[in-house]
Amino acid sequence: MRAIDNNTPQQSTRQHRHLRFSILRYDPNDSASVPCMQEYQIEEAEGMTLFIALNEIREHQDPTLQFDFVCRAGICGSCAMMINGRPHLACRTLTRDLPDEVTLAPLPFFELIGDLSVNTGKWMRGMNERLQTWLHVQEREVDLHRIEERMDPDIADQIYELDRCIECGCCVAACGTAQMRKDFVGAVGMGKIARFRLDPRDIRTDDDYYELIGDDTGVFGCMSLLACHDVCPKTLPLQSQIAFLRRKMATLGLSG
Repeated sequence: MRAIDNNTPQQSTRQHRHLRFSILRYDPNDSASVPCMQEYQIEEAEGMTLFIALNEIREHQDPTLQFDFVCRAGICGSCAMMINGRPHLACRTLTRDLPDEVTLAPLPFFELIGDLSVNTGKWMRGMNERLQTWLHVQEREVDLHRIEERMDPDIADQIYELDRCIECGCCVAACGTAQMRKDFVGAVGMGKIARFRLDPRDIRTDDDYYELIGDDTGVFGCMSLLACHDVCPKTLPLQSQIAFLRRKMATLGLSG
């Protein structure tokens, strides 16, 4: 009897599936374009992501298919789309976790560029300018030799956690309030307010934050469905942050 060499690579017995994709096609810049679902079929490969599958389709079947990508590592957020009705990143979605038939559509709420490509950057920039999501400090003469004050490590960790937001738009696309009112800042906006409120270097007060999000376009517009928390690809603590901000803003409103 011959001994089995455990170091010999074993050939995979798993048969590759044939995946069928139904993709919403529409180019708003083409007057002749009509929204429709178009089907494609590809053979699944080992370790295939949805991003790889879409590139296979574009390279070998349909070069006109529009979708976005930059980093391919879940950092840029540009490949977010609706995958079987749920917003997620194409580069972080393994086809082995999907059924044989997959339906893809662009994120709702945002301006459509074409097919699966939407302009999240335009909305994100407007939201950031509206909420002034940058560090506000005391005006003083710059001293290059001055050592920055130490920050409490726990506070620094909380700030870092919220800074991991990649502005992919998944939380906004999943939000019921955002579908009803375009001026809603969404979980991404409230997360940024929570981040700067934590930062001891920011000189703004709670009253200043109340002016920014203390109405129905901010924390009081949230219906607490918390789909934003469920779909965030970076698993940010959106649920706890929104709940805290709502309690704090309600206290300010009552006292005012």
